[in-house]
Amino acid sequence: MSRNGLYAMIAILMAAIIGFGIYTYQQQARPGIEVRIDEQGVSIDGNG
Repeated sequence: MSRNGLYAMIAILMAAIIGFGIYTYQQQARPGIEVRIDEQGVSIDGNG
């Protein structure tokens, strides 16, 4: 494998790792309260 190919592979892996980190952070930072209103009444669920 040429040196340019190796650099491209490293850049792709770094972009994937950074993207996964951003996605994970956004999933954990979401509000943890869910309010549902249906025929059984009002339901409030939280992750705390």
